[in-house]
Amino acid sequence: MLDVETDAYIHCVSAFVKLAQSEYQLLTEVIPEHHQKKTFDSLIQDALDGLMLEGENIVSAARKAIVRHDFSAVLTVFPILRHLKQTKPEFDQVLQGTAASTKNKLPGLITSMETVGAKALEDFADNIKNDPDKEYNMPKDGTVHELTSNAILFLQQLLDFQETAGAMLASQVLGDTYNIPLDPRETSSSATSYSSEFSKRLLSTYICKVLGNLQLNLLSKSKVYEDPALSAIFLHNNYNYILKALEKSELIQLVAVTQKTAECSYREHIEQQIKTYQRSWLKVTDYIAEKNLPVFQPGVKLRDKERQMIKERFKGFNDGLEELCKIQKAWAIPDTEQRDKIRQAQKHMVKETYGAFLHRYSSVPFTKNPEKYIKYRVEQVGDMIDRLFDTSA
Repeated sequence: MLDVETDAYIHCVSAFVKLAQSEYQLLTEVIPEHHQKKTFDSLIQDALDGLMLEGENIVSAARKAIVRHDFSAVLTVFPILRHLKQTKPEFDQVLQGTAASTKNKLPGLITSMETVGAKALEDFADNIKNDPDKEYNMPKDGTVHELTSNAILFLQQLLDFQETAGAMLASQVLGDTYNIPLDPRETSSSATSYSSEFSKRLLSTYICKVLGNLQLNLLSKSKVYEDPALSAIFLHNNYNYILKALEKSELIQLVAVTQKTAECSYREHIEQQIKTYQRSWLKVTDYIAEKNLPVFQPGVKLRDKERQMIKERFKGFNDGLEELCKIQKAWAIPDTEQRDKIRQAQKHMVKETYGAFLHRYSSVPFTKNPEKYIKYRVEQVGDMIDRLFDTSA
């Protein structure tokens, strides 16, 4: 949905062409042929200048928006530029025979819009790369960062103007910036007119650059968290959000033009962060892991040292379980499918380890107060893990 001013300007451009065509038609009926072109040139100047001035005002507003880092506001240039390019053949036809200065006004405006659009794209990519790592700006629960959602939204909005954005990049000859050689075989006869395939590759490379900058920035931001497990949840959430957003739109096809393995790479990053998170539970399960437990002979009376060791194992597990559940309950995994998957994997691992430990020691007379140490049944442990990542539980 275009904003009112953008929509109005697009209609003004179309109206100017129609009115100029009608004006010329009328003029041919009343003005001698040898005066027609010059007279027509004079007649349309005020209207054309007004149209061009309004266009330059839009370019000027876009430049100010770039300085403010308000990149969504710059997107108003894209539908206007697309319309100007679509209308240019009619413009050229109706202005045929006018002075060169008159003919050059529209191409000049198109160039200005392409330049400011390309500048916005470049600055946006740099802005994603350099967004500062501030603790106050980090989500306490490790959810998706605002930078991620803003970056994806901007890229999704670009999808409506793929050809325009690609041509913007191509018109500025940014091939070198993106390590794509400018191949004259892929251009038309004019050196400045690039094939749509080449523009598509440029746009794909640009999107990959933004995503690469975003990933580097997220990695840097994740180091703000003191807890490595929360850092992993944060990266998991952001990578998962990016992947899902790419898959739900045409962005994944555009990315694949120059990076065939991007989808697979994000999946690997997500799995890697899940494994990092799971390591946070080792400090709980290590207390009761079979490899760390001594073997007691049945019927042999336990020594004080052995009874104390079993008590410490139960206490260490109980305290660790309670602490982690309390902390991680406040963390967030917005994706329901991912949340359930992570809970289930953790629940299976902890229940299995605790179940084996309980089976081994619940009947061993290591204390006169077993309820003090055997605080949880296996199913209760599972229920506690089911309430992770849920502040309402």
